[in-house]
Amino acid sequence: MGVKYRMLFSMAIAILAATVSLAEVKTDYDRTAEFSRYKTYSWGKVHTQNPLWADRVKAVIASALAAKGWTEMESGGDVSIMAMEMTEDHRTLNTYYDSFGGGWGWRRSFGGGFGTSTTTEETYKVGTLVIDLFDTSAKKLIWRGSASDTLSDKSDRNIKKLNSDVQRMFDHFPPEVKK
Repeated sequence: MGVKYRMLFSMAIAILAATVSLAEVKTDYDRTAEFSRYKTYSWGKVHTQNPLWADRVKAVIASALAAKGWTEMESGGDVSIMAMEMTEDHRTLNTYYDSFGGGWGWRRSFGGGFGTSTTTEETYKVGTLVIDLFDTSAKKLIWRGSASDTLSDKSDRNIKKLNSDVQRMFDHFPPEVKK
């Protein structure tokens, strides 16, 4: 029973680690926009809670767009980019059971036992980055990407997540509009 329990516990941890390490990345776009006509962009407002992140966000987006052949202009680009970063606290409850009494299975429900449990509350930060691309002349939203991820206490780790998340956002950019 001990080996089986350890294997199940190890698999659960591996699955949890795999899901926690990937940000939730979403994109959506205007199905009528002709993305092939957009080649330049200019920056609008970039709002971050930590001022150090504004330039980081701009740099990673600029890199993603440069890889797609887009060029940055001081003003008057085909597309205007707005970005907003926000963080919020999330809470989770973790309950741990000792190895005495109780457990899974129908037999245990009749006999019971003298087990104890301990529940702890864990608070963690989740950061969300929203990137909006507007057609400058029409003043109309044409593309939105967002990424939400658990933040680390280590700045380097958060920068790596930012780079990875924005790269995933722009993997299929510009979208192919089906007619």
